[in-house]
Amino acid sequence: MIQENLEIPAADGVTEALLVRPESTDPLPAIINLTDGLGFRPAFAEQSKRIAERGYVVLTPNIFYRISRSPVFPFEPDFGNDRTRERFRELTGPLKPVAMERDGSAYVDFLASQPFVGSGPMGVIGFCFSGRFALLVAAARPDRVAAAASFHGAGLFTDTIDSPHLVLPRVKARLYFGHATNDQSMNAEAIEKFEWALRSRGGEYESEMYDAKHGWMIRGGRVYDRQNAERGFEKLMRLFDDALQTAEARG
Repeated sequence: MIQENLEIPAADGVTEALLVRPESTDPLPAIINLTDGLGFRPAFAEQSKRIAERGYVVLTPNIFYRISRSPVFPFEPDFGNDRTRERFRELTGPLKPVAMERDGSAYVDFLASQPFVGSGPMGVIGFCFSGRFALLVAAARPDRVAAAASFHGAGLFTDTIDSPHLVLPRVKARLYFGHATNDQSMNAEAIEKFEWALRSRGGEYESEMYDAKHGWMIRGGRVYDRQNAERGFEKLMRLFDDALQTAEARG
């Protein structure tokens, strides 16, 4: 595998990013891997490598570049205390929907300019806070994003005027959403409303529950659930393989 630590253009500046890809002379489909609210850390480097090993170019940017370089938490985060919650608000404050769409488009354009990336469709994945980010990237770039996934995505359906679900009519990608059974950031009522919005949109999607806690997918976290994480990873790869590898072969 080839791993590179880069600085790449984003909407409002330059962000560090990890790029992982197989040692291949053939152009490959690309994936944008968006970290959760704790930012880039070794768990995401391992995850990106694992996805790349399946035949993908994987870009994992520091989504909080406007505020901080990685690591974005200079202390051990614990959402049970005010210091962590205040830092999280500081990091996520600039990432309004319009900023997410512009950043996502910049990441797509960067990947599209690389000779080792194929000319076919791309995928995007988000976790927790960035679940909505993944959906917004798919809405911003329906010309290139053919698969988008969210695991324990927070606030996908809200009563605000900028609720992420409102972009669904612009999305052409095949979608996957994995929800936790008991998640304050996306409770049962919000999930039900979100699934109604998905059905109304039409298009191919899957939305399902995991008997796990919010954050179960990320190795090293306090609520990491290996069995459910493996289930989620295989679902993710099936989505990408069906939507991207098959399309790349046809192209």
